[in-house]
Amino acid sequence: MTTAEAGALGDGLRIERARALDPGAAHALLAPLVQGGAPLGWLEPPGPDEVTALLDRVLTAVRAGDGSLRAAYLGEDLVGFGYWLRYTRPTHRPHADLERLAVDGAAHGHGIGRALTAALVADARRAGIEVLTLDARGDNTRAIGLYESLGFREYGRLPDFVAVGPRRYDKVFHMLDLRPGRHGGGAEDAAQGSRSVT
Repeated sequence: MTTAEAGALGDGLRIERARALDPGAAHALLAPLVQGGAPLGWLEPPGPDEVTALLDRVLTAVRAGDGSLRAAYLGEDLVGFGYWLRYTRPTHRPHADLERLAVDGAAHGHGIGRALTAALVADARRAGIEVLTLDARGDNTRAIGLYESLGFREYGRLPDFVAVGPRRYDKVFHMLDLRPGRHGGGAEDAAQGSRSVT
């Protein structure tokens, strides 16, 4: 995030490595996003128990060294979070998947998604992850543009795979190769420009 972008939100914006995350705050962030049609994997807003179970699963992986959870705060308010998890299949253990990134709708356009993604990529690099993958709904061009600007590249697509009622969308797969000498330096550079990343 640039200084100008951070300034637009105030000096209280910070991206933190989360060892815990308030399930109530996470639910309050996710529910209106999903209600508004955000492509986060739910058709209906998740209930509080579902969000609590999701965070428990992610934090268990983080404690085992198999994931990273980052949270964005403006002052004391949670305005975004994202996480990656290491693949569980033994032959895929060197790799991880960025599974979810959510930013409060009122904070869109201020670089929070970029700062969160860059911090997660830096965490993956430090954890020795070789390839970081993600998938996005084909109509989510804003997120796809963000990921590609950070060095992710498309490696596949399943046409009309995502079903939202009668509508169908492509499922688009991206990867960032973090192995030395491979493509993928952009996200680490972006992390260096983030205001308060801890």
